Amino acid sequence: MTASRSVRPFYRPMRPRRRDEPHRAATPLELFFDLCFVVAVAQAASSLHHDVAEGHLGHAAASYVMVFFAIWWSWVNFTWFASAYDTDDDVYRITTLVQISGALILAAGVPRAFADGDFGVITYGYVVMRLAAVVQWSRAAAGDPRHRTAARRYAIGVTVVQLGWLLRLMLPDQGGVASFVLLALADVLVPAVAERPGMTPWHPQHITERYGLFTLIVLGEAVLAISIAIQTGLDAGEPGLWSLAAAGAVIVFALWWLYFDRPIEAPTRLPYSLVWGYGHYLIFAAIAAVGAGLAVWVDVERHLTHLSGITAGYAVATPIAVFLLTVWVLHVRRQQHGAVVVAFPVVALLALLAPLGPVPVYVLAALLVALVTLTVLVRRHDGGASTAVTGADPA
Repeated sequence: MTASRSVRPFYRPMRPRRRDEPHRAATPLELFFDLCFVVAVAQAASSLHHDVAEGHLGHAAASYVMVFFAIWWSWVNFTWFASAYDTDDDVYRITTLVQISGALILAAGVPRAFADGDFGVITYGYVVMRLAAVVQWSRAAAGDPRHRTAARRYAIGVTVVQLGWLLRLMLPDQGGVASFVLLALADVLVPAVAERPGMTPWHPQHITERYGLFTLIVLGEAVLAISIAIQTGLDAGEPGLWSLAAAGAVIVFALWWLYFDRPIEAPTRLPYSLVWGYGHYLIFAAIAAVGAGLAVWVDVERHLTHLSGITAGYAVATPIAVFLLTVWVLHVRRQQHGAVVVAFPVVALLALLAPLGPVPVYVLAALLVALVTLTVLVRRHDGGASTAVTGADPA
Protein backbone atom coordinates (compact mmCIF):
# COMPACT_ATOMS: atom_id res chain seq x y z
CA MET A 1 0.00 0.00 0.00
CA THR A 2 1.17 3.55 -0.58
CA ALA A 3 2.51 5.68 2.24
CA SER A 4 -0.48 8.05 1.96
CA ARG A 5 -2.85 5.38 3.20
CA SER A 6 -2.29 5.93 6.89
CA VAL A 7 -5.70 4.62 7.97
CA ARG A 8 -6.75 1.14 6.88
CA PRO A 9 -10.44 1.05 5.86
CA PHE A 10 -12.84 -1.77 6.57
CA TYR A 11 -13.46 -2.22 2.84
CA ARG A 12 -12.05 -0.71 -0.33
CA PRO A 13 -12.58 -1.69 -3.98
CA MET A 14 -10.07 -4.36 -4.95
CA ARG A 15 -7.89 -2.66 -7.52
CA PRO A 16 -4.91 -4.39 -9.16
CA ARG A 17 -1.45 -3.58 -7.90
CA ARG A 18 1.27 -2.48 -10.32
CA ARG A 19 3.54 -5.17 -11.74
CA ASP A 20 6.45 -2.71 -11.62
CA GLU A 21 5.75 -1.46 -8.09
CA PRO A 22 9.14 -0.60 -6.54
CA HIS A 23 10.38 -2.15 -3.30
CA ARG A 24 7.55 -4.69 -3.21
CA ALA A 25 8.13 -6.97 -0.23
CA ALA A 26 6.21 -9.61 1.68
CA THR A 27 3.68 -8.15 4.11
CA PRO A 28 3.30 -9.14 7.79
CA LEU A 29 0.05 -10.92 6.86
CA GLU A 30 1.82 -12.94 4.17
CA LEU A 31 4.57 -13.88 6.62
CA PHE A 32 1.96 -14.91 9.20
CA PHE A 33 0.21 -16.98 6.54
CA ASP A 34 3.48 -18.77 5.78
CA LEU A 35 4.23 -19.45 9.44
CA CYS A 36 0.83 -21.07 9.93
CA PHE A 37 1.71 -23.46 7.11
CA VAL A 38 4.68 -24.62 9.15
CA VAL A 39 2.29 -26.81 11.13
CA ALA A 40 0.98 -28.58 8.04
CA VAL A 41 4.45 -29.11 6.57
CA ALA A 42 5.74 -30.47 9.89
CA GLN A 43 2.81 -32.90 10.13
CA ALA A 44 3.39 -34.15 6.59
CA ALA A 45 7.15 -34.65 7.11
CA SER A 46 6.66 -36.35 10.48
CA SER A 47 4.03 -38.71 9.09
CA LEU A 48 6.29 -39.54 6.14
CA HIS A 49 9.13 -40.35 8.54
CA HIS A 50 7.04 -42.75 10.61
CA ASP A 51 5.45 -44.45 7.59
CA VAL A 52 8.82 -45.06 5.94
CA ALA A 53 10.40 -46.25 9.20
CA GLU A 54 7.61 -48.81 9.54
CA GLY A 55 8.31 -50.09 6.03
CA HIS A 56 5.11 -48.83 4.37
CA LEU A 57 7.03 -47.34 1.47
CA GLY A 58 4.34 -47.26 -1.23
CA HIS A 59 1.70 -45.99 1.17
CA ALA A 60 4.11 -43.38 2.53
CA ALA A 61 5.00 -42.04 -0.90
CA ALA A 62 1.41 -41.87 -2.16
CA SER A 63 0.09 -40.28 1.03
CA TYR A 64 2.88 -37.73 1.12
CA VAL A 65 2.42 -36.70 -2.51
CA MET A 66 -1.32 -36.15 -1.97
CA VAL A 67 -1.05 -34.41 1.40
CA PHE A 68 1.73 -32.11 0.27
CA PHE A 69 -0.24 -31.21 -2.85
CA ALA A 70 -3.06 -29.86 -0.68
CA ILE A 71 -0.58 -27.84 1.41
CA TRP A 72 1.37 -26.52 -1.55
CA TRP A 73 -1.55 -25.68 -3.82
CA SER A 74 -3.37 -23.72 -1.11
CA TRP A 75 -0.22 -21.71 -0.45
CA VAL A 76 0.42 -21.11 -4.16
CA ASN A 77 -3.05 -19.74 -4.83
CA PHE A 78 -2.95 -17.30 -1.93
CA THR A 79 0.56 -16.16 -2.86
CA TRP A 80 -0.16 -15.31 -6.49
CA PHE A 81 -3.49 -13.68 -5.65
CA ALA A 82 -1.95 -11.54 -2.91
CA SER A 83 0.80 -10.45 -5.27
CA ALA A 84 -1.83 -9.01 -7.61
CA TYR A 85 -4.64 -7.79 -5.33
CA ASP A 86 -3.53 -7.29 -1.72
CA THR A 87 -5.70 -4.35 -0.61
CA ASP A 88 -4.91 -4.83 3.11
CA ASP A 89 -8.38 -3.67 4.14
CA ASP A 90 -10.16 -5.35 7.03
CA VAL A 91 -12.27 -7.59 4.79
CA TYR A 92 -9.14 -8.83 3.02
CA ARG A 93 -7.45 -9.55 6.34
CA ILE A 94 -10.48 -11.41 7.72
CA THR A 95 -10.79 -13.49 4.55
CA THR A 96 -7.10 -14.37 4.75
CA LEU A 97 -7.47 -15.40 8.39
CA VAL A 98 -10.27 -17.75 7.28
CA GLN A 99 -7.81 -19.26 4.82
CA ILE A 100 -5.29 -19.69 7.63
CA SER A 101 -7.98 -21.46 9.68
CA GLY A 102 -8.45 -23.84 6.78
CA ALA A 103 -4.70 -24.53 6.80
CA LEU A 104 -4.87 -25.45 10.49
CA ILE A 105 -7.82 -27.79 9.85
CA LEU A 106 -5.86 -29.35 7.01
CA ALA A 107 -2.84 -29.87 9.27
CA ALA A 108 -5.02 -31.56 11.88
CA GLY A 109 -6.11 -34.12 9.29
CA VAL A 110 -2.62 -35.13 8.11
CA PRO A 111 -1.98 -37.92 10.67
CA ARG A 112 -5.37 -39.49 9.94
CA ALA A 113 -4.68 -39.39 6.19
CA PHE A 114 -1.41 -41.27 6.65
CA ALA A 115 -2.66 -43.73 9.27
CA ASP A 116 -6.08 -44.61 7.86
CA GLY A 117 -6.18 -43.15 4.37
CA ASP A 118 -8.95 -40.84 5.60
CA PHE A 119 -8.68 -37.52 3.76
CA GLY A 120 -11.95 -36.14 5.14
CA VAL A 121 -10.49 -33.57 7.54
CA ILE A 122 -7.82 -32.54 5.03
CA THR A 123 -10.49 -32.06 2.38
CA TYR A 124 -12.64 -29.91 4.66
CA GLY A 125 -9.68 -27.70 5.55
CA TYR A 126 -8.67 -27.47 1.91
CA VAL A 127 -12.18 -26.52 0.82
CA VAL A 128 -12.38 -23.82 3.52
CA MET A 129 -9.20 -22.28 2.16
CA ARG A 130 -10.24 -22.49 -1.47
CA LEU A 131 -13.77 -21.14 -0.96
CA ALA A 132 -12.29 -18.18 0.91
CA ALA A 133 -10.18 -17.68 -2.20
CA VAL A 134 -13.40 -17.59 -4.24
CA VAL A 135 -14.50 -14.63 -2.12
CA GLN A 136 -11.23 -12.89 -2.93
CA TRP A 137 -11.54 -13.55 -6.65
CA SER A 138 -15.14 -12.32 -6.62
CA ARG A 139 -13.93 -9.06 -5.07
CA ALA A 140 -11.25 -8.81 -7.74
CA ALA A 141 -13.85 -9.33 -10.48
CA ALA A 142 -15.94 -6.50 -9.04
CA GLY A 143 -13.04 -4.08 -8.58
CA ASP A 144 -10.85 -4.72 -11.64
CA PRO A 145 -12.74 -4.41 -14.95
CA ARG A 146 -9.60 -5.04 -17.00
CA HIS A 147 -9.06 -8.51 -15.53
CA ARG A 148 -12.69 -9.27 -14.73
CA THR A 149 -12.95 -12.22 -17.11
CA ALA A 150 -9.88 -13.88 -15.58
CA ALA A 151 -11.11 -13.27 -12.02
CA ARG A 152 -14.54 -14.72 -12.81
CA ARG A 153 -12.96 -17.78 -14.38
CA TYR A 154 -10.94 -18.29 -11.22
CA ALA A 155 -14.01 -17.94 -8.99
CA ILE A 156 -16.11 -20.33 -11.07
CA GLY A 157 -13.32 -22.84 -11.68
CA VAL A 158 -12.27 -23.03 -8.03
CA THR A 159 -15.89 -23.44 -6.90
CA VAL A 160 -16.58 -26.28 -9.32
CA VAL A 161 -13.42 -28.15 -8.36
CA GLN A 162 -14.19 -27.81 -4.65
CA LEU A 163 -17.56 -29.41 -5.22
CA GLY A 164 -15.64 -32.25 -6.84
CA TRP A 165 -13.40 -32.65 -3.77
CA LEU A 166 -16.45 -32.82 -1.50
CA LEU A 167 -18.21 -35.35 -3.76
CA ARG A 168 -15.03 -37.45 -3.71
CA LEU A 169 -15.58 -38.11 -0.01
CA MET A 170 -18.79 -39.97 -0.89
CA LEU A 171 -16.98 -42.49 -3.09
CA PRO A 172 -15.91 -45.91 -1.76
CA ASP A 173 -12.46 -45.51 -0.19
CA GLN A 174 -12.79 -41.84 -1.16
CA GLY A 175 -12.18 -42.72 -4.78
CA GLY A 176 -8.56 -43.75 -4.34
CA VAL A 177 -5.62 -42.30 -6.19
CA ALA A 178 -7.43 -42.04 -9.55
CA SER A 179 -10.02 -39.53 -8.30
CA PHE A 180 -7.30 -37.55 -6.53
CA VAL A 181 -5.23 -37.28 -9.70
CA LEU A 182 -8.27 -36.21 -11.73
CA LEU A 183 -9.27 -33.47 -9.27
CA ALA A 184 -5.70 -32.29 -8.71
CA LEU A 185 -5.29 -31.96 -12.47
CA ALA A 186 -8.53 -29.97 -12.64
CA ASP A 187 -7.30 -27.71 -9.84
CA VAL A 188 -3.97 -26.90 -11.50
CA LEU A 189 -5.64 -26.29 -14.86
CA VAL A 190 -7.80 -23.49 -13.44
CA PRO A 191 -5.00 -20.86 -13.62
CA ALA A 192 -3.98 -21.99 -17.09
CA VAL A 193 -7.53 -21.40 -18.32
CA ALA A 194 -8.32 -18.33 -16.22
CA GLU A 195 -5.19 -16.37 -17.16
CA ARG A 196 -5.73 -16.70 -20.92
CA PRO A 197 -7.80 -13.49 -21.37
CA GLY A 198 -4.93 -11.48 -19.85
CA MET A 199 -2.60 -12.27 -16.99
CA THR A 200 -3.53 -10.94 -13.58
CA PRO A 201 -1.01 -8.33 -12.40
CA TRP A 202 1.19 -10.35 -10.07
CA HIS A 203 4.59 -8.86 -9.28
CA PRO A 204 7.53 -10.98 -10.57
CA GLN A 205 10.05 -9.92 -7.91
CA HIS A 206 7.46 -10.28 -5.16
CA ILE A 207 6.66 -13.82 -6.35
CA THR A 208 10.35 -14.70 -6.35
CA GLU A 209 10.71 -13.46 -2.78
CA ARG A 210 7.62 -15.36 -1.62
CA TYR A 211 8.86 -18.63 -3.12
CA GLY A 212 12.24 -18.06 -1.49
CA LEU A 213 10.56 -17.54 1.88
CA PHE A 214 8.62 -20.79 1.59
CA THR A 215 11.84 -22.55 0.62
CA LEU A 216 13.30 -21.31 3.91
CA ILE A 217 10.28 -22.68 5.76
CA VAL A 218 10.70 -26.21 4.41
CA LEU A 219 14.46 -26.01 5.02
CA GLY A 220 13.65 -25.10 8.61
CA GLU A 221 11.38 -28.11 8.86
CA ALA A 222 14.20 -30.33 7.65
CA VAL A 223 16.50 -28.89 10.33
CA LEU A 224 13.81 -29.46 12.95
CA ALA A 225 13.32 -33.08 11.91
CA ILE A 226 17.05 -33.75 12.23
CA SER A 227 17.27 -31.95 15.56
CA ILE A 228 14.40 -33.87 17.11
CA ALA A 229 15.72 -37.22 15.90
CA ILE A 230 19.22 -36.51 17.21
CA GLN A 231 17.91 -35.16 20.51
CA THR A 232 15.84 -38.32 21.04
CA GLY A 233 18.92 -40.44 20.40
CA LEU A 234 21.09 -38.46 22.78
CA ASP A 235 18.43 -38.63 25.47
CA ALA A 236 18.56 -42.40 25.04
CA GLY A 237 22.31 -42.38 25.71
CA GLU A 238 23.61 -42.68 22.15
CA PRO A 239 26.25 -39.95 21.72
CA GLY A 240 27.54 -41.50 18.50
CA LEU A 241 24.88 -39.62 16.56
CA TRP A 242 26.87 -36.38 16.56
CA SER A 243 28.63 -37.19 13.29
CA LEU A 244 25.30 -38.04 11.67
CA ALA A 245 23.89 -34.76 12.90
CA ALA A 246 26.82 -32.93 11.33
CA ALA A 247 26.31 -34.70 8.00
CA GLY A 248 22.60 -33.92 8.06
CA ALA A 249 23.27 -30.26 8.79
CA VAL A 250 25.75 -30.10 5.90
CA ILE A 251 23.13 -31.56 3.55
CA VAL A 252 20.52 -28.96 4.54
CA PHE A 253 23.05 -26.13 4.37
CA ALA A 254 24.04 -27.25 0.88
CA LEU A 255 20.42 -27.35 -0.29
CA TRP A 256 20.01 -23.78 0.92
CA TRP A 257 23.19 -22.71 -0.85
CA LEU A 258 22.29 -24.33 -4.14
CA TYR A 259 18.83 -22.75 -4.24
CA PHE A 260 19.94 -19.24 -3.26
CA ASP A 261 23.38 -19.22 -4.88
CA ARG A 262 22.45 -16.62 -7.48
CA PRO A 263 19.55 -14.17 -7.85
CA ILE A 264 16.50 -15.78 -9.43
CA GLU A 265 13.93 -13.83 -11.38
CA ALA A 266 10.44 -15.20 -11.87
CA PRO A 267 9.38 -15.37 -15.52
CA THR A 268 6.80 -12.94 -16.82
CA ARG A 269 5.05 -14.83 -19.62
CA LEU A 270 2.26 -17.26 -18.85
CA PRO A 271 3.54 -20.64 -20.14
CA TYR A 272 6.85 -20.56 -18.29
CA SER A 273 5.27 -18.89 -15.27
CA LEU A 274 3.14 -22.00 -14.85
CA VAL A 275 6.14 -24.30 -15.28
CA TRP A 276 8.20 -22.27 -12.81
CA GLY A 277 5.44 -21.97 -10.22
CA TYR A 278 4.26 -25.58 -10.46
CA GLY A 279 7.78 -26.97 -10.59
CA HIS A 280 8.44 -25.67 -7.11
CA TYR A 281 6.09 -28.33 -5.78
CA LEU A 282 8.95 -30.79 -6.30
CA ILE A 283 11.47 -28.47 -4.64
CA PHE A 284 9.34 -27.85 -1.55
CA ALA A 285 8.21 -31.46 -1.17
CA ALA A 286 11.75 -32.78 -1.72
CA ILE A 287 13.32 -30.55 0.93
CA ALA A 288 10.77 -31.54 3.56
CA ALA A 289 11.23 -35.20 2.58
CA VAL A 290 15.00 -34.90 3.06
CA GLY A 291 14.37 -34.06 6.72
CA ALA A 292 12.06 -37.06 7.05
CA GLY A 293 14.64 -39.30 5.37
CA LEU A 294 17.42 -38.17 7.71
CA ALA A 295 15.15 -38.93 10.66
CA VAL A 296 14.65 -42.43 9.21
CA TRP A 297 18.42 -42.87 9.02
CA VAL A 298 18.69 -41.93 12.69
CA ASP A 299 16.18 -44.71 13.41
CA VAL A 300 18.40 -47.12 11.47
CA GLU A 301 21.46 -46.07 13.49
CA ARG A 302 19.48 -46.58 16.70
CA HIS A 303 18.10 -49.96 15.53
CA LEU A 304 14.50 -48.71 15.85
CA THR A 305 13.47 -49.89 12.40
CA HIS A 306 13.88 -53.06 10.38
CA LEU A 307 14.63 -51.14 7.18
CA SER A 308 17.83 -52.03 5.40
CA GLY A 309 20.56 -49.45 5.08
CA ILE A 310 19.95 -49.27 1.33
CA THR A 311 16.25 -48.49 1.74
CA ALA A 312 16.91 -45.90 4.43
CA GLY A 313 19.63 -44.40 2.26
CA TYR A 314 17.20 -43.96 -0.59
CA ALA A 315 14.82 -42.14 1.78
CA VAL A 316 17.47 -39.40 1.82
CA ALA A 317 19.00 -39.78 -1.64
CA THR A 318 15.76 -39.77 -3.65
CA PRO A 319 14.48 -36.37 -2.50
CA ILE A 320 17.97 -34.91 -2.87
CA ALA A 321 18.07 -36.10 -6.48
CA VAL A 322 14.58 -34.69 -7.12
CA PHE A 323 15.65 -31.35 -5.63
CA LEU A 324 18.82 -31.15 -7.74
CA LEU A 325 17.09 -32.06 -10.99
CA THR A 326 14.23 -29.61 -10.42
CA VAL A 327 16.56 -26.73 -9.51
CA TRP A 328 18.60 -27.64 -12.58
CA VAL A 329 15.54 -27.47 -14.86
CA LEU A 330 13.99 -24.32 -13.38
CA HIS A 331 17.08 -22.25 -12.55
CA VAL A 332 20.49 -23.61 -13.47
CA ARG A 333 19.96 -24.87 -17.02
CA ARG A 334 18.28 -21.63 -18.12
CA GLN A 335 20.39 -19.11 -16.25
CA GLN A 336 23.92 -20.51 -15.96
CA HIS A 337 26.46 -22.18 -18.22
CA GLY A 338 29.48 -24.44 -18.35
CA ALA A 339 30.43 -27.02 -15.76
CA VAL A 340 27.64 -26.17 -13.31
CA VAL A 341 24.96 -27.07 -15.85
CA VAL A 342 26.50 -30.51 -16.29
CA ALA A 343 27.31 -31.01 -12.61
CA PHE A 344 23.75 -30.83 -11.27
CA PRO A 345 22.36 -33.89 -13.11
CA VAL A 346 25.64 -35.77 -12.61
CA VAL A 347 25.50 -35.23 -8.84
CA ALA A 348 21.82 -36.21 -8.85
CA LEU A 349 22.77 -39.51 -10.52
CA LEU A 350 25.62 -40.10 -8.08
CA ALA A 351 23.23 -39.36 -5.21
CA LEU A 352 21.02 -42.21 -6.39
CA LEU A 353 24.03 -44.53 -6.32
CA ALA A 354 25.16 -43.47 -2.84
CA PRO A 355 22.77 -45.79 -0.91
CA LEU A 356 24.51 -48.79 -2.45
CA GLY A 357 27.56 -47.98 -0.32
CA PRO A 358 28.05 -48.37 3.44
CA VAL A 359 27.70 -44.72 4.57
CA PRO A 360 25.23 -43.03 2.20
CA VAL A 361 24.43 -39.97 4.33
CA TYR A 362 28.10 -39.00 4.53
CA VAL A 363 28.59 -39.62 0.81
CA LEU A 364 25.56 -37.48 0.02
CA ALA A 365 26.93 -34.68 2.20
CA ALA A 366 30.28 -34.89 0.42
CA LEU A 367 28.64 -34.82 -3.02
CA LEU A 368 26.64 -31.71 -2.14
CA VAL A 369 29.70 -29.97 -0.69
CA ALA A 370 31.53 -30.70 -3.94
CA LEU A 371 28.65 -29.24 -5.97
CA VAL A 372 28.52 -26.13 -3.78
CA THR A 373 32.28 -25.70 -4.16
CA LEU A 374 31.98 -25.91 -7.94
CA THR A 375 29.21 -23.29 -8.03
CA VAL A 376 31.35 -20.95 -5.92
CA LEU A 377 34.38 -21.41 -8.15
CA VAL A 378 32.35 -20.83 -11.31
CA ARG A 379 30.75 -17.73 -9.82
CA ARG A 380 34.16 -16.33 -8.84
CA HIS A 381 35.42 -17.10 -12.34
CA ASP A 382 32.46 -15.15 -13.73
CA GLY A 383 33.46 -12.17 -11.60
CA GLY A 384 30.55 -12.56 -9.17
CA ALA A 385 28.06 -11.23 -11.70
CA SER A 386 24.65 -12.84 -11.82
CA THR A 387 23.65 -14.53 -15.03
CA ALA A 388 20.00 -14.46 -14.07
CA VAL A 389 17.63 -13.12 -16.71
CA THR A 390 15.92 -10.02 -15.35
CA GLY A 391 12.42 -9.06 -16.34
CA ALA A 392 12.01 -11.61 -19.14
CA ASP A 393 11.53 -15.28 -19.68
CA PRO A 394 14.55 -17.37 -20.53
CA ALA A 395 14.63 -18.55 -24.10
